[in-house]
Amino acid sequence: MSTVNIPGLTERDSKHLWHPYTQHKTAAKPIGIVKGEGALLWDENGKQYIDAIASWWVNPYGHSNKFVADAIYRQLTSLEHVLFGGFTHEPVVSLSEKLVAILPDNQKKLFFSDNGSTAVEIAVKVALQYYYNKGEKRTKMLAFENAFHGDTFAAMAASGISFFTEAFKGSLIEVVRIPVPTAGNEEESLRQLTEMAATGEYAGFIFEPLVQGAAGMVMYEPEALDKLISVCKKYGVFTIADEVMTGFGKTGKYFACDYLNEKPDMMCLSKALTAGAIPMAITTFTQELFDGFYDDDVNKALFHGHTFTANPTGCAAALAGLELLQSDEMQENLVRINRMHHAFKDEIENHPRVANVRVLGVIVAFEIKREGNEDYYGDFRNKLYDFFIENGVILRPVGNIIYILPPYVISNELLVNIYDTVKLAIEKIA
Repeated sequence: MSTVNIPGLTERDSKHLWHPYTQHKTAAKPIGIVKGEGALLWDENGKQYIDAIASWWVNPYGHSNKFVADAIYRQLTSLEHVLFGGFTHEPVVSLSEKLVAILPDNQKKLFFSDNGSTAVEIAVKVALQYYYNKGEKRTKMLAFENAFHGDTFAAMAASGISFFTEAFKGSLIEVVRIPVPTAGNEEESLRQLTEMAATGEYAGFIFEPLVQGAAGMVMYEPEALDKLISVCKKYGVFTIADEVMTGFGKTGKYFACDYLNEKPDMMCLSKALTAGAIPMAITTFTQELFDGFYDDDVNKALFHGHTFTANPTGCAAALAGLELLQSDEMQENLVRINRMHHAFKDEIENHPRVANVRVLGVIVAFEIKREGNEDYYGDFRNKLYDFFIENGVILRPVGNIIYILPPYVISNELLVNIYDTVKLAIEKIA
């Protein structure tokens, strides 16, 4: 494999760039990546890395996917962009038709934006404005503890990882958090939600269905979520499924909500939506929610938009991604990776330093046993991260939690390489 040589990339980066979630005074220099193919990346010095987290969960079909790239090229040479205010185009209409065909049956309307945070922002605004349009005062939201829904203001408010949001506490909408209904917490979670929902003060309840990603792949059962959604429906609290991480195959189904009997009123989609190629997001709605804004009074419209809303090139990438996701080969890959994850689980779950190994779809996660609490970006986490990078595997532990969420195109050989590196970390770092 020939790689591109771009010497000095890391040094040039430091002159002008501000990276996400980074304290630049103490952080190591970023790694300059110059090429990607499939599940592999290469840095400016020619070192190879396995992308074991699909680059923050956005590249399910691998880097530099030619099928996606060709679809983007064809669209770029036909219509690269057109404003979506007062106009439409074939790629967005086709994408809406194909998405509605695989979304839960109650999802009828799609609103496009730029990323997962904005998808959440729109959902929260719709929940609040729906009741405002009706003349009913509902100004609060419900969410899970330790949730993460993004970094814009409503998304921050709904998130529960405090050090991300501490500086903005006094500027956020009111959100009450309930326990995640993990094993043993189901009844308390249901009790608290029921108590809050019955007050009539809450417009919506937002959740990451079945898996809390940024919290460390915390998993819970669909039956518990079904009960929470059922209570929300009883009291008129709109439910928002944040599928930014879980959507498009991660849990083994198209969407995590496909495991549910009770369907949410809204869904937030991004990340894998465009196969990792172009920023795009979608918030989906029931007909009831859309009808709450459909009025002769222009002031009851949803006055929200983004310059690149429904960008045709992004839609072309999303259409190509959907075609890949629905292919026999990709569906077989989901089964293959899940099977290998379960074999890895069987191998490590009785290790004295390992706890709570869990698998769902292409996700496997576990804790390394430690005394006391581990900081999200603490020293132990950083030692693990550095060890993985030194060994050519891109993994981003959450405190003492290690998770693997690879591209669906990853080979068995590369998966075994990841597992072996993780097992070595358990012995050497733990």
